[in-house]
Amino acid sequence: MKAISYRRYGGPEVLEYGELPEPKVGPDAVLVRVRAAAVNPVDWKCREGYLDPVLDAVFPVVPGWDVAGTVARTGASVPEFDVGDEVIGYVREDLLRHGTFAEYVAAPVRTLARKPRNLSFEEAAGLPLAGLTAYQVLTQALGVGHGDTLLVHAAAGGVGSIAVQLARHFGARVIGTASEHSHEHLRDLGAEPVTYGEGLAERVRALAPGGVDAILDSVGGEALTVSAELLADGGRLASIADPAVTALGGRYVFVRPNTADLYRLSELAEEEIISVHVARTFPLERTADAHRLSQEGHTRGKIVVTLDGED
Repeated sequence: MKAISYRRYGGPEVLEYGELPEPKVGPDAVLVRVRAAAVNPVDWKCREGYLDPVLDAVFPVVPGWDVAGTVARTGASVPEFDVGDEVIGYVREDLLRHGTFAEYVAAPVRTLARKPRNLSFEEAAGLPLAGLTAYQVLTQALGVGHGDTLLVHAAAGGVGSIAVQLARHFGARVIGTASEHSHEHLRDLGAEPVTYGEGLAERVRALAPGGVDAILDSVGGEALTVSAELLADGGRLASIADPAVTALGGRYVFVRPNTADLYRLSELAEEEIISVHVARTFPLERTADAHRLSQEGHTRGKIVVTLDGED
């Protein structure tokens, strides 16, 4: 099969396009014919070795954890899916080996759900990791609900934009940080936009003089430090970018595969409560360019790698 892989840690230049063996399918997995795979910041962080302390790499590594595609073959103990079913998945193993930037990926059923019928494969590929992250942070780490004021950092990004939509659905008021060119987009999603950078604290306090009830940080560093100062009494803080959040009394969240959560996100997409904005697509052979764009860190929505749907 055609695939993207890397044989050592490094920059985008270590990504190779070529032939690799089709992955084996265990009894609790299905073989997914990949139609689209979204790029996430964790992909290039894995590629550069930042996650080596916690995830072993079995080279050559096929990167990618997000997928949308069709079931090509089922394992011996899989009644949940049939050949031809359209699925989405956050296909993360406990090591780096068989990822989704390939024509096929062997996906454990615990990582999959049915694809939302109203989303294209490109849109659907951008839902699993970002959607699960936003959903798990809001429901488990922050407990965002009706009447809360939530501050979302990088609100126009993949996780942030879904978090805005979910929080509004839960009945919360949302303030979102973004560059000025994304402010209208945030308003369309239901957030009150503020520009990040110097003076951020004052701009947020102007909108929420008493502080905010919850903060979702996906930036880390200075944004995280400022965040702690903006919480109201009893406010909750969570970060998906910086483990230092625990020193500030908050929670660090690393998203987990969860079939029930993923099915709920699929339902919310079909109900048109959440949507996925695809900023740009690249063919599989240009995955390195997709990684470069992701590393720039200024993309509104999702970057997606696409594959030809013909066998």
